[in-house]
Amino acid sequence: MLFSTPLFTIGFLPLTLAGTLALAKWAGRRAALLWLLAASLVFYAWWTPSLVVLLIGSIVTNFLLGGKIRADSGRRRWLIFGLFLNLATLGIFKYANFLGSLCNIHLPGGGIVLPLGISFFTFQQVMYLVDTYRASVEPSPFLEYACVIALFPHLIAGPIVRPARIIPQFRNFAPLQAWRSRLVAGAEIFLLGLAKKLVLADGLAQFADPGFAAAARLDPITLLEAWVALLAYGLQIYFDFSGYSEMAIGLAKMFGIAFPINFNSPYQARNISDFWRRWNITLSFFLRDYLYIPLGGNRRGETRRIINLMVTMLLGGLWHGAALRFVVWGGLHGLFLAIHGWFGRTRIKLPASPAWAITLLCVLLAWVPFRAASFPATLEFYRGLFGLNGIALPEALIRALPALGRLGHIVPVLPYLGDARTVSLPEAVLFLALGWTIVLALPHLHKMNQNARSLALAASFALTMQALFLAPFARPFLYFQF
Repeated sequence: MLFSTPLFTIGFLPLTLAGTLALAKWAGRRAALLWLLAASLVFYAWWTPSLVVLLIGSIVTNFLLGGKIRADSGRRRWLIFGLFLNLATLGIFKYANFLGSLCNIHLPGGGIVLPLGISFFTFQQVMYLVDTYRASVEPSPFLEYACVIALFPHLIAGPIVRPARIIPQFRNFAPLQAWRSRLVAGAEIFLLGLAKKLVLADGLAQFADPGFAAAARLDPITLLEAWVALLAYGLQIYFDFSGYSEMAIGLAKMFGIAFPINFNSPYQARNISDFWRRWNITLSFFLRDYLYIPLGGNRRGETRRIINLMVTMLLGGLWHGAALRFVVWGGLHGLFLAIHGWFGRTRIKLPASPAWAITLLCVLLAWVPFRAASFPATLEFYRGLFGLNGIALPEALIRALPALGRLGHIVPVLPYLGDARTVSLPEAVLFLALGWTIVLALPHLHKMNQNARSLALAASFALTMQALFLAPFARPFLYFQF
């Protein structure tokens, strides 16, 4: 079930909210939690009912493992066993098809189906086991723990919430407390996130998809088409994933649960380390605290620091998807972080504007393998970005600005830009100008004052409702099946 569908917004969500509030009032906190857990399991089972068994089994198993780890004897062995079990499960479901293709092994039945959200709820379980071993999280009853893992707002694509932060909220779950003001505030955040997804991300997809599809066919994409597609995709993935995170935060707030901010204007970062402190913040913290630091972090010399950094980013890339292109993306970011660390030790400081421009350019160039269909498609797309396939300009643009005719060859339309209409380039430029103004010049949603939020909601509401109810199909989130 997608947040961005009428079934969810006018069916599942009101019913779940009403049931939670009614049961909290008439039957108490435990009944409300049971209802919320049952609704979350229905939400998860909507896509493939049989896979809810995997989710329930994972919750039960890790809850029992947490109890074993809290015991005095064999704590470390139980932790190692729990980590192995979780990562092996993730590996089987997420990477078996990938490894089979590398080894030219054809799995029966067309391969293993990737369960929704397995990457996210597995990481939640890993954090719980490790924090239990570190004694940094208190024990909780099974119902509360199950709600922590299965809560539908963050079940599919995060945010990844630290157990010590969220478990106490379920222990003190009080959905009736200030529920009117909380519903209004949560609904506002949810609707703004919905606008990011339906109006901005899905609108930008029409300019990103044709260029990358052309590269997938190894068609020669020209410089202008390549840059329009890349600039559009850079915005699409930001608005898509940050929109999901805002919707998750807003939904959780409606039920009285506070989720951490997951995006903090990442394209305004002035270095690549700052970018990772702003992009998918909860995942960045997870990789740092549960992988990079346990590997040794920066405590064992510069060479070991770079190795730890590269291992972390390569595994982080592989976590995003079972394909070499995700590994390349993670490796590029590891390389960027290593160069930034070396450059920082030289004590040479770039002015703010060049530092920001270089950071943004590196991030955008790294999106190419992340989005491209294959490694050959990645190389073909880079050829277009660097102008190796030439520069094509539409006749309509040349008629308006004849001097541009000397820059490249003139074509009736740009075949890999939008739907190849002559108005595609002006439309794309205006859409890109709007998107990049939002991400570069405006504060993120949680830093906006109430007037700015209300203005943004009013400006986007009609378009959001049109896209929600009249769109021919619901476009899944980019992180829908990770």
